[in-house]
Amino acid sequence: MAPFGLLVTGASFAAFRGLHWGLQLLPTPGSAAQDRWKWRNICVSLVHSLLTGAGALLGLSLYPQMAADPIHGHPPWALVLVAVSVGYFLADGADMLWNQTLGQAWELLCHHLVVVSCLSTAILSGHYVGFSVVSLLLELNSTCLHLRKLLLLSRQAPSLAFSLTSWATLATLALFRLVPLGWMSLWLIRQHHQVPLALVILGGTGLVTVGAMSITLGVRILVSDVLRSRPRPSIPGQKETRGSRTCCDGELVTRGGSTRSLKD
Repeated sequence: MAPFGLLVTGASFAAFRGLHWGLQLLPTPGSAAQDRWKWRNICVSLVHSLLTGAGALLGLSLYPQMAADPIHGHPPWALVLVAVSVGYFLADGADMLWNQTLGQAWELLCHHLVVVSCLSTAILSGHYVGFSVVSLLLELNSTCLHLRKLLLLSRQAPSLAFSLTSWATLATLALFRLVPLGWMSLWLIRQHHQVPLALVILGGTGLVTVGAMSITLGVRILVSDVLRSRPRPSIPGQKETRGSRTCCDGELVTRGGSTRSLKD
């Protein structure tokens, strides 16, 4: 089982690195021309999220035994899904190290390190594959997160598409990120006597890390996209110029100009 999983992981790493290289041959939207690398990186991440998130949801629907017995109950293809995800996180980590400084990428690199460490347990041991597939449900929310970032890079905020994506991001964050994280945490607490202590510590660390990052991200999006985007009463003596308006995070947006910034 381990050699096959490692082989799939290596193939996935090569495929995602190849996809990033291939995107360099395609034109980047003019509005994202100033950050071509980030555009390509997010596009590759979107492909991974669509593939693994949809695969996890479909797999758990067709084979609910993976949730009933997260340690041993899984079909052979489930391991492939987990290995593909590990290959992606390794490829994405390498991409960030190549194109960013450690100071810029350390937060996501820590996330990737924790995720790879947890998912690799399933690949190397052949157990906990069902548990790992449940964790891949989080990628359904990541799909919305990546779409939101692409809209920001292409300067489509504020817009109807951006508003819909923001609400979809918050909804899927609750349904496909916080709920699975809560279920996995509860399962680990209840079944800790069946799991080696080292794996309990590893899994607990991963759940706490990803959970904290998820809650922080959700609060940031709620504040920047929803709370700050509500209409504000006008201040006497202060007028909005014809060529500008405020974006959903309160920063100045130039309609015909070059800058429109929105941060998470």
